[in-house]
Amino acid sequence: MRTFTDESGQTWEAFVAEREGLDYKGRYHFQVKRDGDDSETLGLPEIQWNSRETAERTLATMSEVELRRRLRSAVGRTSSS
Repeated sequence: MRTFTDESGQTWEAFVAEREGLDYKGRYHFQVKRDGDDSETLGLPEIQWNSRETAERTLATMSEVELRRRLRSAVGRTSSS
């Protein structure tokens, strides 16, 4: 899990979520939520990994700029739905 702030100063948590099922390909994917708010999570299902170790390593090495960019993408998809 990574904590970061968006352009307005709101704190977010980026984390790895696991999809249930027998197929392990792309089982882990990128999710974000407001820090301390478990009621709503936003995801980007196309950002996926085959193992938890790879997913967590990638998340740990993402820059804050990249995390903000992915957050904007996830929020944009939600508001257009």
